[in-house]
Amino acid sequence: MLARVFGLVGAMLLAVVLASCSPLEGDGRHLVPLSGAAKAQLAAMGSSPQAAMMVRIFKEESKLEVWKQTASGSFRLFKTYDICTWSGELGPKFYEGDRQAPEGFYTITPGLMNPNSNYYLAFNLGFPNKYDRAHGRTGSHLMVHGACSSAGCYAMEDEQIAEIYALAREAFSGGNRSFEVQIFPFRMTAENLAKHQSSPHIDFWNNLKQGHDFFEVAQVPPNWDVCDGRYVFRQPSAVSAAASMAGQCQPVTADQSIVSAYMAKQTADAAALQSAIVRAADAEAAAVQAEERRVAAQAEMEARGEALNSAVNGFFGTLLSPFGGAQPQAQAMSEPVAAEMVAPQS
Repeated sequence: MLARVFGLVGAMLLAVVLASCSPLEGDGRHLVPLSGAAKAQLAAMGSSPQAAMMVRIFKEESKLEVWKQTASGSFRLFKTYDICTWSGELGPKFYEGDRQAPEGFYTITPGLMNPNSNYYLAFNLGFPNKYDRAHGRTGSHLMVHGACSSAGCYAMEDEQIAEIYALAREAFSGGNRSFEVQIFPFRMTAENLAKHQSSPHIDFWNNLKQGHDFFEVAQVPPNWDVCDGRYVFRQPSAVSAAASMAGQCQPVTADQSIVSAYMAKQTADAAALQSAIVRAADAEAAAVQAEERRVAAQAEMEARGEALNSAVNGFFGTLLSPFGGAQPQAQAMSEPVAAEMVAPQS
């Protein structure tokens, strides 16, 4: 009997020790498995839960995309989530406390995952990154998290962040050391860039577009670095040391096929941008002209109304004058006649 008691106590102590080192922290929400539907979708697109992943965020649209690597090595879009809320406005984060959600390229490692977040689940963006530090930007605890509440973060619904967190967890379990988060102010289209040409952030956004376009043509997230205060992007696969040195501050360093596709896209986008700028200028001029026509038409209408009112008042004033409804001018004209009639009696 005593042996059983000691055995039970020993088992309890062992359980306590194991629990203190166990990853089952909190309520274990960070260990909830991916749904069967998510696994089936990954399989259908030629991917798996353990495959590498990438995240793209578009502020203006409030969209978060999760991309997964397929068996071919290229990345395909797994799912697009609606961002519940984000704080600030379009543009980068500058300093601690400005309540601005950041933009740029961020590398997420397992140490940035937060299973005990006060906002359900979260992963830290790692702000400020190398680019942010080069520009003297400050801030901390910038996250993608749940609870739909933001003070400089990107907030999701709890169900959404649970799935995104699980996707990241499984990607790490597959041997991936990190995943990339690319954050853009808007879809990097010619129309959007034309609309924001006067923004003080346009040069920064054009730099972000280089990384955006690398992924668009290569379908693989670029390795990013910072050179002369700007983002530079390189192909993840090995590039010769000579090529790396020669292209150190080039926007893109990659195989010739990727560079050629990238340059072709830049040329096509530049032409589309100029056309979009012209269209936007024409639309603005047309809007100004339309407003001028509207104001002129309204002024003309008001002038006609005043003229009509004056004519109506004059007509009824003349019509009613024999009945005491004469205008002051008509009354003044009748006063001398009345005086002549009274004079003989005095």
